[in-house]
Amino acid sequence: AGAPGGGPGGGHSGAMPIQYSEKYYDDTHEYRHVVLPQDIAKLVPKGRLLSEPEWRSLGVQQSRGWVHYAIHRPEPHIMLFRRPLNYQQNQQAHAQSIPVQ
Repeated sequence: AGAPGGGPGGGHSGAMPIQYSEKYYDDTHEYRHVVLPQDIAKLVPKGRLLSEPEWRSLGVQQSRGWVHYAIHRPEPHIMLFRRPLNYQQNQQAHAQSIPVQ
């Protein structure tokens, strides 16, 4: 086995993993950024935000509610995501109290 993070030939078929940041917060949202390896980044459509099915199709894996909300133009391989604070708790409460329409 090659050294961790080694070049081609080391690790699993030379592919770098997608990297996920820790979450960070403000008064209304939680945020994270996802760093795509170059071979995946080149598949991202230029100059627009991706829908959830689109970013999932690239291999990004996160729980529900995350929205690709901004493009960091100097580093387009870094995807910026956010979702409302307490999204998961609110979804569970909503699902229990209101029938799906």
